This record gives sequence, C-alpha cells and structure tokens, in this order.
Amino acid sequence: MTAKYYAPKGGHPGQDQLLTDRAVFTDAYAVIPKGTMRDIVTSYLPHWENTRLWVIARPLSGFAETFSQYIMEVGKGGGSSQPESDPTAQSVLFVVEGSAALSIKGQEHTLSEGGYAYLPPGTDWTLHNKADDNLRFHWIRKAYQPVPGIAVPDVLIANENDITPNVMPGTDGKWATTRFVNPSDIRHDMHVNIVTFEPGAVIPFLETHVMEHGLYVLEGKAVYRLNQDWVEVEAGDFMWLRAFCPQACYAGGPGRFRYLLYKDVNRHMPLRLHPTT
Repeated sequence: MTAKYYAPKGGHPGQDQLLTDRAVFTDAYAVIPKGTMRDIVTSYLPHWENTRLWVIARPLSGFAETFSQYIMEVGKGGGSSQPESDPTAQSVLFVVEGSAALSIKGQEHTLSEGGYAYLPPGTDWTLHNKADDNLRFHWIRKAYQPVPGIAVPDVLIANENDITPNVMPGTDGKWATTRFVNPSDIRHDMHVNIVTFEPGAVIPFLETHVMEHGLYVLEGKAVYRLNQDWVEVEAGDFMWLRAFCPQACYAGGPGRFRYLLYKDVNRHMPLRLHPTT
C-alpha cells in the first residue's frame, strides 16, 4: 500500500469557530494537535529563503530535552545554501509533500515523498525546492554525542517505500516498524522510524522506558494512553513523551495508524545534570 502523509497547510480558523481544541501540556507529555499549526505560529530561520516552519519540539525545561523538530514549508525556488548553524547538530529529514533537491558535498539527491536523509554533524549540505509545488518535510535535530573509538555515522539517503517493515512478533503483522538505521549500529545515538498499526492493533502494555519520544501522526487516528490519561490523536497531531512516561495505544481504524517516531538511544546516562569541566 502506497504511503500517504499529513502535512499542515496553515491558514486560520473563522471567527465562528470554538476556542476549544485538544492541546495538552503536562510535565510528562504534551499533545500539539494539527489545529494549532496555523499561520500565526510559524517561524523563520536565518539563510532560508521563501521558507517558514512550525517548531513542534525544542530543548526546554519541562519539555523536550534531547532534540528539536520542525515541520518545514519551502515555496517554489526556496531553500538554503547555509541550512545548519550548529556544527554539533546531526539531522534527519523526512519528506511528507513535494520534492527536495538535497545536495551533499556537491552531489545532488532528490527526496520525494517518503524520502529520508540522515546527515551527521559537520555535513556540507544544501536544500532547495526546484518544483512548482510547495515542499514540506520534517527536520529533526540532535546534538551528536561522540564516543572515543566509535566512528561518526555515514550519510544515509533512503525512501520508506523501498524498505520492508519489521513486524512485531506475535501481532499477525498488525504492528510493524520501518527502520532506516540498523538498531545494532552503535554509532547512532538517535533513531527516527515509522511505526504502523493496522486497525484493531494495540500496544498491549504501558511502555515505561528511558527513551524520550517525539511522535508525529502521519496517517489515521488512535487512542493513546499517556501517563494516566486516554488521549485521542489523528493525522497531523504531535506528541512529546518525556523519559519514563507510561504509554500505550489502540488503533481503532477504519484505516492504518502511522507515526514518525524519534527516540534517543545507545548512550550512557549522564550522571550529572550539569557536568563539571
């Protein structure tokens, strides 16, 4: 089945609309529903032309600790020849609409819908929209944690449509994960995967673990158990879950429920909140 992805378009609700929505912000989790992603909350970045973005996660006390996540919207002819200002930042790009011309060390790659790129820190890259339609993609950034004796990961270009999902054992194929990086590759300190649930599939226990999560719903709808609450989510919503936030879900249908998942992995836990020098 060909993948489809929800992407925000902005705009504004009418004056006749109710003020209420499904936004939730707690110490353990947050839900940023698609209805909040309007024109008035967009941001702009230095050295990006004809581009705006929605910031849906950033390192912040009481919120995301390890990563930032943007939904980028690049108009015709827009993009950047100086996209990243932080030399320690690694990036994952995932295209949900349109086509990106990604150049890495002078070599151009085309990322169509479902296109994925992992860019290690210090990568010389540019990105532009050479098509007539708007380009929309997720940009997930994390400061890379180097380890003596372990190499930095290589650039990786892929498309989810070319990858066979890994099926969760004992689920009859109803729960699967599309992995762009081998989980045993210790060079990587973050994973960005796509999780798919067929209608009726469940996470049948409250996962409670050290990984911080960012989940953007690409398709469908479900009910998520977050901490002590049941929360309805649908395509276009974003969830942030802090480490050890209990989590489970039920995909009620009628179609597939799919989300783009960030998590931090493969590193020792720091033993000091503010390491001494």
